[in-house]
Amino acid sequence: MEAVFCQTNRTKQMNQEKLAQLAAEKAAKLNLPYAGAFTPPEALAYVNEVADSVIVDVRTRPELNYVGRIPKAVEIEWQVWPEMSINDKFIDELKNIDIHEETPVLFICRSGVRSHHAALAAHSAGYKKAFNILEGFEGDLNTDKQRSRSNGWRFHGLPWHQN
Repeated sequence: MEAVFCQTNRTKQMNQEKLAQLAAEKAAKLNLPYAGAFTPPEALAYVNEVADSVIVDVRTRPELNYVGRIPKAVEIEWQVWPEMSINDKFIDELKNIDIHEETPVLFICRSGVRSHHAALAAHSAGYKKAFNILEGFEGDLNTDKQRSRSNGWRFHGLPWHQN
């Protein structure tokens, strides 16, 4: 039984390293200063493999309430509704909920733009493992100007719920 347990731990470690390497490769390709970027399926795989990692959803309260939420995600607005001004307490809120600078933090928004800025801010504040979730929750607009039809968290059928 012990040999199986050790093999499982080694496999888990290899998965963690492979996912982190994929994210770092995207960071290099996209010239990102923070730790990396994940597609939504990669992000979910990473948080399932790395016990202390956390998804931080930076969408506005109305987006969360009306479009949907990711189970267990921490919710901190990057921009405050309705003014859509930058939340100048964003980093303080991150620290106040016990997300430490060594914690792997994966940021998500609607399409990957605000979460990119949140990852930049976290990186600048000393968070060494800040990641962006590319595509976001709803993804890019398709040719019919609809979201969730070509990419994004919901498009990939990942866990979410609505109030």
